[in-house]
Amino acid sequence: MKAAVVYESIFGNTMQIAEAVARGLAARFEVNAAEVSAAGRAANSVDLLVIGGPTHAFGMSRGSSRKGALEQAAKIGVRPVSQGEGIRDWLKRLPKTHEPALAASFDTALKKGRWFPTGSAASSAASQLKKKGFKSVCEPEQFYVTDTEGPLTDGELERAEEWGRLLGETAATALPPEVAVAARA
Repeated sequence: MKAAVVYESIFGNTMQIAEAVARGLAARFEVNAAEVSAAGRAANSVDLLVIGGPTHAFGMSRGSSRKGALEQAAKIGVRPVSQGEGIRDWLKRLPKTHEPALAASFDTALKKGRWFPTGSAASSAASQLKKKGFKSVCEPEQFYVTDTEGPLTDGELERAEEWGRLLGETAATALPPEVAVAARA
């Protein structure tokens, strides 16, 4: 069974989460993690597509929010991981699937109190994946950073790896029997 983790990351936090998710998925899937501008046709020939990105202005990044984040990174001397398109753009170009395809999404966000919601790039991505014909295997997941630039909140890498492991188990049982049998052979 094959999985792809496609991510967008400016400061490197979402990349770290994506790599941890991929490590967790590796217990059940042959997995490839790719930054969105290098992902190309990552959704082709995979049984599970996982999308992740930072939450910008209550959802997936846009050109204007990415520009602001890139400027912020330059001010503090950080070379951005993602310098081109974001997951919103990539998902727009993703063709509609005609096969049973599974998907999941995650994001990184500041952890705010209940009176200051941050929104969710993962929820927006899940909605786009559904429109493209993917079946979500779990609710969108959010991982937390301590500040816009990071670092990640303590324990988030471990939580992301465990989420990837559980996601792999859930997805493996949701695949058609012939795929699961072929993967065990």
